[in-house]
Amino acid sequence: MGATSEGRGSANASAATAARGFEGAGGPRSARRKRGLFRRTGIVLPALGLAVLLVAVVATAAYVLSPRGSGASGLAAAIDALPQNNSVALLEQERTTLIDMSDAARTLSVVAKPATVSPADMTAAQQAGSGGSSSNSSSSGATEVSAPAPDPGTAQSIAYNMLPSFGFSQSSQWGCLLNIWERESGWNYQAENPYSGAYGIPQALPGDKMASAGADWQTDPTTQIKWGLGYIQSIYGTPCGAWNFELANGYY
Repeated sequence: MGATSEGRGSANASAATAARGFEGAGGPRSARRKRGLFRRTGIVLPALGLAVLLVAVVATAAYVLSPRGSGASGLAAAIDALPQNNSVALLEQERTTLIDMSDAARTLSVVAKPATVSPADMTAAQQAGSGGSSSNSSSSGATEVSAPAPDPGTAQSIAYNMLPSFGFSQSSQWGCLLNIWERESGWNYQAENPYSGAYGIPQALPGDKMASAGADWQTDPTTQIKWGLGYIQSIYGTPCGAWNFELANGYY
């Protein structure tokens, strides 16, 4: 019995030793080695991926900046190839529209008053009537306007007294002349149109046309009125003819 118990004790000890040897060979130690490998590969693989990505970026940049990629031109082309944001496209469209509008505005020019009148325009002017109780019609079809004689010493008085020298009736033509130059210049011998450059009481365009009536055309109302009456006589026939054209067209 004693020997048997002792043998069993030895067998149990041997089994325990064998079990520990098994654990040391393929048990917890092996598991620890595997976990260490996973830790190392968990660090190495992301680092390897990052390195590959950096290599790809450097290679792309080298290609863009290389002669074959035409340097900055290649980079600009690559940027242009990217899809643009919708708001950026709208801003660019608005900028282009503003540029076009600015260019169009710079091409505008003020249209000068014509120096001559077509027969058709004269016929239309003669057929137009100004209305009002102070107007009547002459045999030529032009509407005439009556007005009292102006005060002495004024530009109006100079024009009134000059009418007969051009063959114009003071009683029938004075009112028309008074109206047309009141509208054009307010009878101011220094009046100048800021858009067209027309000058003086008759608003000659250009102003230096009046030099044919006198060298002092810029400062002398008499010279301006003399030129203006001659212009009316040659183009419209009478002041009332010019006034009717002014009513129909907005200029004379």
